[in-house]
Amino acid sequence: MTPELKEEPKKEPKNAVSPASSRRVPLRVRLRRNRGRIARRLLAAFLVLITLLCGAVVVAYKLTVIPDPHPDTVVQSTVFLDEKGAYLGRRGPVDRQDVPLSQVPRYVQDAVIAAENRSFRTDSGVSPKALVRAVAAALTGGERQGGSTITQQYVKNALLSPEQSLSRKAREALIAVKLDRTRSKDEILQGYLNTVYFGRGAAGVQAAARNYFDVDTKDLTVSQGAALAAIINLPSYYEKAGSDPKVTATLQHRWEWVLDAMAASGNITAKQRAEARFPAFRFYPPGATEGQRQYLIDAAAKEAADRLGITEDQLASGGYTVRTTFDLTLQDSAAELVKGEKAGKGIRLHTAVVGIEPGDGAVRVLYGGSDYARQPFNDAVSGAVEAGTVMTPLAGLRFGAPLTGFPKTAAPTPLKLTSAYAAVAAHGIYAAPYTVARITRDGRTVYSAHADRHRVLPETSARVVAAPVRFTAGAGGGITRRTVWTVAYDTRLTLTVALFADKPGRKKDTTVPAQLPTDPSPTAFAEQTATQLWGRLR
Repeated sequence: MTPELKEEPKKEPKNAVSPASSRRVPLRVRLRRNRGRIARRLLAAFLVLITLLCGAVVVAYKLTVIPDPHPDTVVQSTVFLDEKGAYLGRRGPVDRQDVPLSQVPRYVQDAVIAAENRSFRTDSGVSPKALVRAVAAALTGGERQGGSTITQQYVKNALLSPEQSLSRKAREALIAVKLDRTRSKDEILQGYLNTVYFGRGAAGVQAAARNYFDVDTKDLTVSQGAALAAIINLPSYYEKAGSDPKVTATLQHRWEWVLDAMAASGNITAKQRAEARFPAFRFYPPGATEGQRQYLIDAAAKEAADRLGITEDQLASGGYTVRTTFDLTLQDSAAELVKGEKAGKGIRLHTAVVGIEPGDGAVRVLYGGSDYARQPFNDAVSGAVEAGTVMTPLAGLRFGAPLTGFPKTAAPTPLKLTSAYAAVAAHGIYAAPYTVARITRDGRTVYSAHADRHRVLPETSARVVAAPVRFTAGAGGGITRRTVWTVAYDTRLTLTVALFADKPGRKKDTTVPAQLPTDPSPTAFAEQTATQLWGRLR
């Protein structure tokens, strides 16, 4: 029999570790043993991630296109000024007019930089800290973070939609960097100043200068510039500066902070800082005279559009500056003088005041109503007022064109009657009334008025009629007085004050003529108004 073979036990390698013994090795020991390999793997993964991220950013940057400004930031309003350049009002969907950076004083630029982004002249267009805060807020659902650079604000205001999202914030940063690398700092600052919102409906520094201080940007003082810069932070809150004591005090504190920053950086001298005084603001919201001025703007806008051969909508959004013929001081005086006149119950009193420069035709005063919101119809331009005896001094005169047959007109408009008496005051030279003296756009004159003169009366006839300087006439008398006219003229100005009344008609939304009230006397009122306005000419 074959002897049974015994299987010899396998010899374990000297360095072999049994499963039981391997389970007993602490994790920290194994990690310590393999830390070199783990560190190398983590470093490699991190480098790959960084490379991918950098590559993605580079690709995104290359693919980023700087968009054109969206339409709302391209549209400009048209501004109306009086004969001396005082701000009258504006027309357009947005209260904004572009100005070149050369018309923005350097201290105004420095004030905005001090308030909004002190590293603007040297940064890359973005603030890394602000970006990190914005990303953290977006990921955690926290409050929206500010601190954007001026370049980022310009991108947000003018080039992108206002949505708040992480992707839009990333795109904003890419565009800001690209903008900073492809445009000069002055170009970016100019774009920012022309689009940033200042409150009071003002988009851009030019509209803000007029709305807050009634001046052009180029005429802003150091104190006014610092105040506008301080407003950018909370424009809707600060727009009541000057009329709300609490808002004014808060703004003054921020204004001082801006000036201190300017002084610390050397943008203004210690003397300028010490002499700075908190500026006075135009009252907000505007008073009643602001609404009354819409009558003037209506007349001038229609004429300006006709002169340029465009529609009034095109004029309103074209960024024009219309210098009118109106004397705003006289206009506001007229509004102040007539506002207290009252009529009886159910009767509405109308007052129209027109002042024209004889021999030239420039309309200096055009008061056509007390409340544009309730009555946009301009009584001075379009109201037909019963003439009565106001035509008596013209009776028997044979006017030439374009006033042929005018003395027989039963109910002239106050503007037309004033222009006729202005021809008498100018010794028979009729000058067509006009309200627009000059129109400019981008600093270039696109229209300039020239008097349209016609001899309508022989000089000898005109001299005879020109004898009475001031008189009162009208239709009706005593308790039946229906209209009152007071006319005053000399070679400088022809002034007419007309009073008439109406009351509701039998049909809905209609009116019929009414008798003027007897107390107070409409004749005395018209004469007093004309006398006081005439006195303010001297």
